Amino acid sequence: MLPTDLTAEQFRSYPPLAQRLAVSHLAALRQLPLSFLPSLLRELIEYDDKFPAERAALDSELATITAFSPAQTANCFRAFAQIRLSSTQERLDWVGQPAEFTEELSAFLWSSHQMDAFQKAATDYGNRMHTVTETEALPLPRLGIVVIGQGVASYNGPLFRKLREHGTYFGSVDPSDGLQQLLAVAAKRAQAHPLPYGHWYIEGGEPAAYHPSLTCVSYAKLEPARSALLKRIETEAAKPGMGPEALRNHIARLTPAELGLTGDLVLNRFQVKVLTEGSGTQIFSTTFAQWTAREALRRAEPLTLLVRYSPRQRQRPMNELLSSSTGKLAVDPVSSLIDADMGAWYQWINQQRLPGAMWSSFVVWLEGQNRAVAIGPSLPRGTESKSAINLKTLLSLALA
Repeated sequence: MLPTDLTAEQFRSYPPLAQRLAVSHLAALRQLPLSFLPSLLRELIEYDDKFPAERAALDSELATITAFSPAQTANCFRAFAQIRLSSTQERLDWVGQPAEFTEELSAFLWSSHQMDAFQKAATDYGNRMHTVTETEALPLPRLGIVVIGQGVASYNGPLFRKLREHGTYFGSVDPSDGLQQLLAVAAKRAQAHPLPYGHWYIEGGEPAAYHPSLTCVSYAKLEPARSALLKRIETEAAKPGMGPEALRNHIARLTPAELGLTGDLVLNRFQVKVLTEGSGTQIFSTTFAQWTAREALRRAEPLTLLVRYSPRQRQRPMNELLSSSTGKLAVDPVSSLIDADMGAWYQWINQQRLPGAMWSSFVVWLEGQNRAVAIGPSLPRGTESKSAINLKTLLSLALA
């Protein structure tokens, strides 16, 4: 079947919002080449589970495509239309199972030496959508906060080396009630601008007391889900003939209910993807915090994101790390601090990729101690301040 043969009936298996969106843009979808359309449907079929920012982006993309004239459509997708597909691809259920189709397509493109042409077409398309899509102004500047070094009594090694050149280093920070001050600022922003999934608190351990206006994802609170996932991996891996690809596909199909998650379906779907798609998110708290922050920025585009790192377990043999057995684990605070320092750098990079980056602010603090870096539009770069300051005032300077 080709895209020109699409009917509304073929989207009956899609969730309600996704089905409605597909049918409303059916005429435009019929005009798209088969080498491109399943990738779009792969995003559309998960529309009901997406964050508001993701839905808005997909709405805008579909509206743009629908508004194209026939000549504009032909021009925009000419490179995709030139990709040669086999009759096998046409016979696949690319409407009902677009993810499976795109995986098959990837293998075919490599084997037919067309991957370079496809990647160029995709890059050109992405650039074109970026230029024609209008970005709404943010209701307030974006703020990223990272708290590192929990459990480290003292540390004299270098920190924030990559971030210091972009902001001001503070060496006389008053650590009293530091975490509470940071959470209070995050909550104040969330209450003043109550956007769904717009303000996040990601915790690498047990969460501190926080205002319910913040979307909280916690490594410790997800312990039952992580244990359930590791148990499933153990069980499935032990089955005869179960290879890595089959195991990956099995894990990718897991639902929140199968991991014991109830409540907010959109958030739970996000948490399942963090645990099933992230490498090491199930067993290392630092990896969990870093990956969750990355995905939250990429998908939800929050206005406020506070990430607190906790000590991760020490390295052990892989079969022990993946074991679902529980017990008291030895932690490695200093190595976790080094991990978190790099994680803060990655978080800032990912924040800078979002709209409004030039007005955004970022603060990283060594928990319980007097060292921090603040980055903001009004703060000088590559400088050091020896003035005594508390974290609430530090955030005010970064946001000024």
